[in-house]
Amino acid sequence: MRLRHIEVFNAIMQTGSVSAAARLINVTQPAVSRTLQHAELQLGFALFQRARGRLTPTNEALALFPHIEKLFEQLDEVQRLAANLRHGQAADRLTVLTVFALSRDVLPRAVAGFRAKYPEVQVHVQALHTPQVVSGLLLQEADVGFVISSVRQAALEHETLAEVDMQCVVPKGLMASNRMRPEGVELADLANVPLVALDGKDPLGVRIQQACREHGVGLSPVVTVQTYHAALSMAEYGLGAAIVDGCTAAAADLAKVHVVPLLPHITVGVNALHLAQRPGSVLARAMTQEMRRALKVTLSTG
Repeated sequence: MRLRHIEVFNAIMQTGSVSAAARLINVTQPAVSRTLQHAELQLGFALFQRARGRLTPTNEALALFPHIEKLFEQLDEVQRLAANLRHGQAADRLTVLTVFALSRDVLPRAVAGFRAKYPEVQVHVQALHTPQVVSGLLLQEADVGFVISSVRQAALEHETLAEVDMQCVVPKGLMASNRMRPEGVELADLANVPLVALDGKDPLGVRIQQACREHGVGLSPVVTVQTYHAALSMAEYGLGAAIVDGCTAAAADLAKVHVVPLLPHITVGVNALHLAQRPGSVLARAMTQEMRRALKVTLSTG
């Protein structure tokens, strides 16, 4: 199928008729009909059954459509990237992408340090999930990104700013005191308590699941969340124990929960990301240094 065939096919699938498709893509109705006929002739099979002015997709069309949708999603990304390349990044603006776990304490501390040195620069911050941070950097929508855990993407370079241990946040009264040792809580000790679990697709969630398999431990999630601070909030509300990164644990309300290391230790890196083919700007490097300092302060006082 040619690009014009794909555009017409997509428009008909969205609208259900030739006339509506013509209005959607701003061409004449005969042009849509001719393009559809040409596409079907080239393909060797019908894409739509025609009845009473409506077009019903054939099985072949339904099989093609998910792939066509992906093509248009990719086209949208190309257009966004082209717009970013055309307009460029303003010299007095810094766009930062971060995972949620760093947005509550660490990044605000870093931004405050950055603003003290560059008061004329506007800092634009977006808190996202790790895959969205990666996507935004690849589309050149940001200058620098900050994530917890490593990212396997050849187009991005990462710089480790700190290593943090996973911590166990336990509502007061949930576990017996003899299992709440200062050196930490064994993963196996969490098997019989309600747990607030991280999404299995989350990088840290994957690490925890792997540790459970290695040690033959089965946990009992009562709530599953997608962000570390949501897990912390659930634990502070008494819904269950939560395993979170050290940055998130530093913000815990110690009047409501105990915070102790998880045993065996699971260590993760806090990384700065930027495009490999583009050296970081002066502003991006300055923000990265402020993040390094903020992490040191947060982890030393948490």
